Amino acid sequence: MDVMGDKATLFETGRFVQPSREEAEAAPDVDETGEAAEEVRLRLAAETGDVEAASVLGALLLRRADLDGAEPHLRAATAAGDRAAANNLGVLLHQRGYADEAAGWWRIAAVAGSAAAAHALGRHHRERGDEPAAEYWLRQSAEQGHVLGAYALADLLEHRGDDGAEQWMRVAAERGHREAAYRLARALDRRAAERGALERGAADGAEPGRAGRTAGTPGAGTGATGAADRTAAGRRTGAVRDAGPRSGTGLGVPPAEEAEQWYRQAAARGHRRAALHLGAILERRGELKEAGRWYLTSAKDGEARAACALGFLLRDAGDTENAAVWWLRAAQDGDGNAANALGALHAERGQPQTAERWYRAALDAGDVNGAYNLGLLCAEQGRTPQAEQWYRHAAYAGHREAANALAILLLQGGDTTGAEPWFSKAAEAGSVDAAFNLGILYAGRGEDAAALRWYERAAAAGHTEAALQVGIARLRDGDEQDAELHLRCAAGGGSAEAAYRLATVLDARRPRPSAHELGEVVHEKTECEEWYERAASQGHRRAQVRVGMLAAARGDVVEAARWYRLAAEAGSRNGAFNLGLLLVREGSEPEAVVWWTRAAREGHGRAALRLALVYARRGELDEGQRWADRAVTLGPAEVAERAARLRDALRQELTA
Repeated sequence: MDVMGDKATLFETGRFVQPSREEAEAAPDVDETGEAAEEVRLRLAAETGDVEAASVLGALLLRRADLDGAEPHLRAATAAGDRAAANNLGVLLHQRGYADEAAGWWRIAAVAGSAAAAHALGRHHRERGDEPAAEYWLRQSAEQGHVLGAYALADLLEHRGDDGAEQWMRVAAERGHREAAYRLARALDRRAAERGALERGAADGAEPGRAGRTAGTPGAGTGATGAADRTAAGRRTGAVRDAGPRSGTGLGVPPAEEAEQWYRQAAARGHRRAALHLGAILERRGELKEAGRWYLTSAKDGEARAACALGFLLRDAGDTENAAVWWLRAAQDGDGNAANALGALHAERGQPQTAERWYRAALDAGDVNGAYNLGLLCAEQGRTPQAEQWYRHAAYAGHREAANALAILLLQGGDTTGAEPWFSKAAEAGSVDAAFNLGILYAGRGEDAAALRWYERAAAAGHTEAALQVGIARLRDGDEQDAELHLRCAAGGGSAEAAYRLATVLDARRPRPSAHELGEVVHEKTECEEWYERAASQGHRRAQVRVGMLAAARGDVVEAARWYRLAAEAGSRNGAFNLGLLLVREGSEPEAVVWWTRAAREGHGRAALRLALVYARRGELDEGQRWADRAVTLGPAEVAERAARLRDALRQELTA
């Protein structure tokens, strides 16, 4: 018969009782020799009619599973009114399969005041489906201080959704019941999560439409899948940071903090799932060394999820070899997440066949990420039909990123009609990349209002490129304040374009004194220049040109030339033109001509005019006229006007 509690032994169930004058429920420990001598003494005493000796002897034999030897002694002691013997006789009969007769003896012992018998009787009634009778007897046991009675009562009340369950679970936990401590911690964890969700909901309601985070999500354009880490889905759990030890009563202690205390108590008593949750809390808080110790404890006790989590901890520390050992152990125990991790590891090592085998194992273990990862693997190998098959498998099972990936695959194949519903399904399920991709899809159709709605949704979830698009739209509408907020989010998330546009917004607010020779003003370094530099350092060509101009305005010609050269080499015609200006000032006109030629060929009118002047000065009138014609065509207006005059003068010179 299954029992509640930690171990299915007679002592642990509380149904087996060693009597004493105070009806203590456990006998003193003795070695084997002492126990044999004690048994002889008890037999002699029982033969003389000593009721207590008969009861203890029966309990001793019952503990050895000598049911035939124990029964006559227990019956004799029970007939003499020993309630502990009555309880143990019930245990014996229950083990023989006589449950109803056992219940009769438990009732006699319980009425006589045996808390252990009341617990056993309550369990008997619950197994029979008689919950009112079960609650009555379990309450009798619990109120007498029986720890297993308190736990069983809490379990019954929790099953019924009764608010009193936590009180009795706490009583059992405080008296050392590890399963009660674990379940109390789980209940407190759930309460903390619900409270956090409510608080987040209230915060979201306070400022609708604002971007809630600054961190970006991988993915840009219709190619975004958001699947950089194949093994990330569902691998971690965590809790709120602990503020230190508190009273075990729960009064005034935040649920998350109290939950950690109970996890710790249960884990210290060998509860492997409590050790797993405790490790997750510590890992979330950054206490990785202690988290690893608890994961290791739990994993050694056979908890596959702990072995998997330990593997991730080791991988993050750079020890992929030992990580693979623990993932293998967890995967062999049926942990799909660990199988996915092994698949990703082998994929990174260039072993696609082994990776595929583990992804299939993950899928067989019920982890739909296995199908998604199989889709990714097939897509990387160019096996598009198979990739679509696996993406569909995962998408139909509710995997939102698989739905997004499937939509991308269909879109790449030209099936816009088939892609849109999958993007929508993924976005509605919470895929940030899918929301962004829907924005791109609608923008491509010219449906700017619909595109903006999806961009806003993705931006609110922290998508960097979506925040950039919202910022651009706000600038276009003239809402500079909101545009700045979104651009700051996107720039903080690493978008070079957002950093550049934010810098231009801030730059436009500065007062403009007299212009410098190169069209810039002399100024102190400001926030806008810092954003320009951030964008420039990320390779943004226009930002590089702008940083070069600001450096030139400060008189730092070397720094200006460095930035102009970077921009020019990356293909910026403005960078090439400005670099030419600096080179001429430094006396390097031949190199300047090279850069102006590159800029003019890319459509820079001022560069073409400069070339026309250089060649005219050299006496190469035909070449000068050719570049003057080019400058007239390219403009802008003032350049075209000057170039036309130069062209006419050169033409007259040539025909003179």
